[in-house]
Amino acid sequence: MGERVLVVDDDREIVKAIDILLRKEGYEVLKAYDGLQALDILSRESVQLVLIDVMMPKLDGLSALMRIREKQNIPIIVLSAKSEETDKVLGLSMGADDYVAKPYNPRELAARVKSQLRRYTSLGDIHAGSRASEIKNGRLLYNIEERILYADGEPVRLTATETRIVDLFMRNPGRVFPAEEIYRRVWEEDAFASENTVMVHIRRIREKLELNPKEPEYIKVVWGIGYKMEKQEKRN
Repeated sequence: MGERVLVVDDDREIVKAIDILLRKEGYEVLKAYDGLQALDILSRESVQLVLIDVMMPKLDGLSALMRIREKQNIPIIVLSAKSEETDKVLGLSMGADDYVAKPYNPRELAARVKSQLRRYTSLGDIHAGSRASEIKNGRLLYNIEERILYADGEPVRLTATETRIVDLFMRNPGRVFPAEEIYRRVWEEDAFASENTVMVHIRRIREKLELNPKEPEYIKVVWGIGYKMEKQEKRN
C-alpha cells in the first residue's frame, strides 16, 4: 500500500478526478469535502500529505491549513482557482509547502505530490555532506541523522521543506545561495518564478529560530545575490 493522501475540495468531481490520478500513481486516497471533515479525518487517520482547496464551506482551506499546522508537519499542497501571486504567497506564509493553480495539469500535480512525499518520507541528502552527526552554530544545533534543529536546546518545529532548507544552510555556513539554487536543490525542479516561494519559506524559518526575526542573526539576506547562514562564535 502506498502513502496516504487526503484530498479536500467541495467540488466532488475534482476530488474524484484527483482520486483516479493519484491511485494510478500508487497512492491511497482519503477524501473530504470541507475543512472540518479534513480535520476530523486527520485526527483519526495516518496521512502523509494533504491536497486542499481554498474556497470551501464550513471551514475554508487556509483556516484548515493553520489548524493542521498547529499539530502536524506533513506536506500540504494548496489547490485553488486563485492564481494571483499574492494568493500564492499568502498560502505559503500560512504553512503550505506548495501551491498549484486550477486548472491544473494532471502530470504536474502528480509530480508535485511525488516530490513533496519524497522529501517528507526520506529527507534524503541534498548533496554529500559532513560525516559528523551534529553541526553546531552558535545557539543552533542540527542533528543530521535525525534531521532535527535545536535552538537553545529546544527542538524547532519545521516542515519537511523547511528542514531541507535548514539542512542546506547548516551544512554550508557562510556560503551564499541564490534563491534559484535553493529552489532547485530543495524542490528538485527548475526554478521558474521561485523568488517569492523561497522568500516566504525563509521568513517562516526565521520566525521559528531567530530571537528577533526582523533582525536575524543566522539566516541573512545578501542583497542582489541570495541567502546565507551566518557563522556564529562558538558557545559553551
